[in-house]
Amino acid sequence: MININQEAIYFSRNPIPYIRNAAQENWAKAHQFYKHIGIYGYQTTTLLAITKLTPSTLELAESLEQLRWLENGYQIKTKVTDIETIAIDTPEDLQKIVF
Repeated sequence: MININQEAIYFSRNPIPYIRNAAQENWAKAHQFYKHIGIYGYQTTTLLAITKLTPSTLELAESLEQLRWLENGYQIKTKVTDIETIAIDTPEDLQKIVF
């Protein structure tokens, strides 16, 4: 999820927000949903600092390190695109794009 300044406010492996009183197949009509494409750029000082942070409870729950950064007050700027991508998280995923 993002705020009005296009900064991340939460990441999840599930659709967020939960649309109450609507069937899940109708959620896209009720709210704009985003898929995360993770490309990060850091200032050296920031990278050194975030590597020293203790994993947070939200990070451990979702297995998403970005939540550790957000919980510790770091901002993650986002951009919206309509370009479709393929997730590459495992060696098996990589095989999907190897020619």
